[in-house]
Amino acid sequence: MVGTTLGDIRRYLESLSSETGRYHLVCARTGEQPVPAVGLVFDDRPTARAAVRATEQYRAALRRYDPSLPAYDVIARERPLESAAATRADAEPSPFAEQRGRPVADRSAGRTAGDGRVERGSRIDFCHAVAGAVFEAIADSPHDHLERAIMDAYFDLAERIEGTDELCLCLLESMAAELETALDPHSQQDLLLAAARRLPTVASRSDETGDALESTLARLVAVEFLQGYAVRSRAVDPDTGGRSWTVVLDEYALGDPDPTGAEPEVVVTLPLSLELFRHCPTRSLAVTDAGHVGSERPAHRVTISTEPTDRASGLVHASEVTRP
Repeated sequence: MVGTTLGDIRRYLESLSSETGRYHLVCARTGEQPVPAVGLVFDDRPTARAAVRATEQYRAALRRYDPSLPAYDVIARERPLESAAATRADAEPSPFAEQRGRPVADRSAGRTAGDGRVERGSRIDFCHAVAGAVFEAIADSPHDHLERAIMDAYFDLAERIEGTDELCLCLLESMAAELETALDPHSQQDLLLAAARRLPTVASRSDETGDALESTLARLVAVEFLQGYAVRSRAVDPDTGGRSWTVVLDEYALGDPDPTGAEPEVVVTLPLSLELFRHCPTRSLAVTDAGHVGSERPAHRVTISTEPTDRASGLVHASEVTRP
């Protein structure tokens, strides 16, 4: 099973890493850190070389299903000493903190909130980081039969796709469809929370969903999973204390799985939810009221809300009829 293989390799990589290592892994051509070694450091060069081999094995396992996964020339590189400026930057508050009492401005491609310290990378790498984390979580869950169902659905869908760049999106679509069919909302939530723990950790997690939402949307823009976004409104339920945000997603990559219109419009929310959980592992997240807005450019509206009670919904698929 690919999920078991990926999980074993990740655990091996983590066993090699340390908190204060001098070496990290990068692509020799681009300088990007490859999944699943993002954020890991190693004490010495021999250990880092072993990590290089493990990283290549992890990526080769994913590439069997999607040949579009970038073939990085992974090398071990010694890190420069951290400057005082970098240390101060790490101590600064999050640039994505919600501006209470004021509308959040539109964000578009090429702009990031605050000082621009947003994780970057390619959309393909982002998709495979999500897929790998979910496969690993499935393999460690009581639902390991889902892996075969996901791959069968993916191969069936991939046969109808001409461009290899779209295969990574097909994989996420297939994954979301099977999770929606086979698991109830709470099981989906448990699985995605487990998957989020396998993604690279953020500098500082937030207990505020509003802060995490800004960080999540900025991240999706940075990896070109959407072109821009706007948080149009926010509200607080006076009875429950739950909060909600109406978000417009401009050219969201998985906003129109069925462009023929034969089926009710559904937004694949799996990558959005998983990234939110990475920043804020709450058990009260719901994504609802999804639908197309506007006519000139493909944009979608979703409502993201929290409730004090455990009422997860819309974590992998959301539509106009999804309710918490």
